[in-house]
Amino acid sequence: MKDTINRQVLLVEKPTGKLGPEHFRMVSAAIPSPNDGEVLLRVRYISLDAANRAWMHGATYRAAVEADTVMAGGGIAEVVSSKAPGLAPGDIVFGDTGWQDYAVVAARHLSRMPKLEPMTHLLSVYGIAGLTAYFGLLDVGKPKAGETVVVSAAAGSVGSIVGQIAKIRGCRVLGIAGGKDKCHWLTSELGFDAAVDYKDGAVFKALKAAAPEGIDVYFDNVGGDILEACLAQMNIRGRIACCGAISQYDGVPSAHGPRGVPGLIVVKRLIMQGFIVMDFMDQRDRALSDLQSWVAAGQLKVQEDVIDGLENTPKALIGLLAGENRGKRMIRV
Repeated sequence: MKDTINRQVLLVEKPTGKLGPEHFRMVSAAIPSPNDGEVLLRVRYISLDAANRAWMHGATYRAAVEADTVMAGGGIAEVVSSKAPGLAPGDIVFGDTGWQDYAVVAARHLSRMPKLEPMTHLLSVYGIAGLTAYFGLLDVGKPKAGETVVVSAAAGSVGSIVGQIAKIRGCRVLGIAGGKDKCHWLTSELGFDAAVDYKDGAVFKALKAAAPEGIDVYFDNVGGDILEACLAQMNIRGRIACCGAISQYDGVPSAHGPRGVPGLIVVKRLIMQGFIVMDFMDQRDRALSDLQSWVAAGQLKVQEDVIDGLENTPKALIGLLAGENRGKRMIRV
């Protein structure tokens, strides 16, 4: 190990409005040393997700990120040194490394990953994004061949995979995304049957035109007004898989939230279920087997947005929240 300095990106202040570069600061620190049961990791790729912004609001499925601490985030890393059985130098792992060059993490909080190329796939299609799409759609949404599936944030890391899996399962797929270019990409490259540009403003009308027979499964990544528009067009006994609420994370959320709750849920006998991908990790091998076979067969296209440089991490997250990315965005450290 030639490095002597550990660069770190700190969250210096919790934003009350839009996230900006002023909320972060890069510092230099000593490379830490592991204690018993821990390993020293060299971070290779940092995952950027809308959830990073949600963690700044308070505790979710993990503790809140506090001011003047290393910004939290999942990453793919290589073991440099180990004081834990089962992990050795050179092993590749996934864990909450944070935004930094080096991290010391307890071995019990790490997942050992296979050595495959490109390594970036361990953060996208074979990582949290792909597993979230797989379990959220198939185990929560439970689509049947011939049904209409709608997914919001459809050009993002999870949504782009959700739509493709739904097509593999024989469904009619409609994506909701921001901008004509993204919508064209969904239909021309990923095989979606139709796409709605929410930036046009008339989401309800466009959904009605694109899905005249209603929605059977809605995979919700955004919450807010788009959830409301989909809720009103769900078919009897439809299913809604609640994955995230991007529209509520950054800046001022919708004033009224989705109307029609619980009225429409009762009348239409809908199932609306939130989920966390970690709930399904005991079935990870099944998911990876399917995902790998679909990628190998060319049925599932992998889109990655890789940005170089730890120093670019704040800007890259801000851009993700503004919808700049297609597919999985990550930082190559």
